[in-house]
Amino acid sequence: MNLDFDKVDGLIPAIIQDNETNKVLMLGYMNQEALTKTQETGKVTFFSRTKQRLWTKGEESGNFLHVISIQEDCDKDTLLIKVNPVGPVCHTGDDTCFKEENKEDIMFFKYLQHFIEKRHQEMPEGSYTTSLFQSGVNRMAQKVGEEAIESVIEACNGTDERLIYESADMLYHLIVLLTSKGLSIEDLSRELQKRHKK
Repeated sequence: MNLDFDKVDGLIPAIIQDNETNKVLMLGYMNQEALTKTQETGKVTFFSRTKQRLWTKGEESGNFLHVISIQEDCDKDTLLIKVNPVGPVCHTGDDTCFKEENKEDIMFFKYLQHFIEKRHQEMPEGSYTTSLFQSGVNRMAQKVGEEAIESVIEACNGTDERLIYESADMLYHLIVLLTSKGLSIEDLSRELQKRHKK
């Protein structure tokens, strides 16, 4: 990185974003020393303008920000740091410094996709997901069909709660099937986006 720290008195803004939910958690400032420490430790460290010293987020509360990636912007004077936070980020106890709940339910699909991919790579014994992969494509496809039928039955003659339950089963088994074929739920999202543009 070739950042322009001279543009604003040796400090550049660092936008902190949750790697899983994509929520913006906070904004802080870094000098070169803070960035170097962040890169070395894997924990976000800022330069505190009020204390006039380096400050690692979570050094007192234990609510550290574990770095996943660091990107510079096009002008090389702002950072976007994606993190996995430990606990609430704001000193007030809120999830974010913008009083938002750090939760985005739809993003769980991203987590689940990665979890299932990891199961496919590691194939741990005693895992239901492992047993599905071992059963072969025909059985996995059959499970998707069974869960789809159960979802239809619940939609026509059941309760909303059971419809959600069976539909969740169907989606889980579909992600397993896609993963076994080297595909992902993101491939479905891209296909739907292409259709939507038409």
